[in-house]
Amino acid sequence: MNTSIQRQHSATDRAIGARQAKPYWNPYLAGALLGLVLLATYLVTGRGLGATAGFAAVATWLAGLATPAHIQDSIVHLKYWNDGAPLLNWTLFVLIGALVGAAISGWQGRRFSFIVERGPRITDGQRLALAFAGGFIAACGAKLAKGCTSGQALTGSSILNAGSLAFLVAVFVAAFGLAYFVRKEWL
Repeated sequence: MNTSIQRQHSATDRAIGARQAKPYWNPYLAGALLGLVLLATYLVTGRGLGATAGFAAVATWLAGLATPAHIQDSIVHLKYWNDGAPLLNWTLFVLIGALVGAAISGWQGRRFSFIVERGPRITDGQRLALAFAGGFIAACGAKLAKGCTSGQALTGSSILNAGSLAFLVAVFVAAFGLAYFVRKEWL
């Protein structure tokens, strides 16, 4: 085994502690449960899942703090203004729930730790910079596509929306095309 990989694994083991991590869930079961959550979301709210509106609500709230008059003149922000309470947007609670749920899942699975997961040929700083740049590009793409991957791929494809299906194909084609160029981050 490569010594740098051994060092990374021993650091991960130290971060997790003496407890052994529980096995991951079966991906088919997790996917089926996610499908049921999506169905329940349709039944309760009349809409599917998506995170972009939650971020837009926070941006609207911040813009309202700085320039309240701008909100009334902006068709983009007014959509998320929610009668003066943009932080009561239900998708913001979805984001908060996802963060809390991930923390609880990591804790129960004995995987909760503050580490930077990366390949052996990249530093923590480079990995974080790439993650930030990728997140920024994904956020811009989500705004251009009028929905994030959860909104487009999960919700849109579940109702067989042609644009969402094209988005899903484009995501996989781009990921396979880019994988060769970013392989050093993981191998």
